[in-house]
Amino acid sequence: MEEGKVISQSLQESAAAYSIIHEKFGSAISALDANETMPFFEVIDTSQWTEIALFMRDHPKLKFNYMACLTGVDYPAEEKLGIICNFESLALFNHKLAVKVKCVRDGGSIPSVACVWHTANWHEREAYDMFGMTFTGHPELRRILCPDDWEGYPLRKDYKVQDQYHGIKVPY
Repeated sequence: MEEGKVISQSLQESAAAYSIIHEKFGSAISALDANETMPFFEVIDTSQWTEIALFMRDHPKLKFNYMACLTGVDYPAEEKLGIICNFESLALFNHKLAVKVKCVRDGGSIPSVACVWHTANWHEREAYDMFGMTFTGHPELRRILCPDDWEGYPLRKDYKVQDQYHGIKVPY
């Protein structure tokens, strides 16, 4: 954070929460992007994502008990796919953080956090369905929006809509 810049109480609390996470995981995570809207960091060592998630949920000074959303993202210039998760500590603390986790675009995977926050179950399935990334350890990773035999991943930036699906013109 810039020296001398006035920052809100909420951002100060989010930065303090990040400091606790950074103290534990060090180089496995990026520096904090301390923007006022939604401060975030990236998980650099993806293999530690589930451990980081459990720490964020269970640490007595963090208690990130609410995953507001998990969104898939396509980064074609980096040849990566990823997720962005928004977390809050509801009714306990006044901090919030977003966490980015990336994997290689073709055949990449991210550890599932459905065992940490149950809401991640359907969000991870949606990211799988729309972007094609897999979530290792997910209890039931299968399409949730598209039919099982749909070809491709509709939210990838290079997606080409198929002309027909079971004899029906697409798009109609």
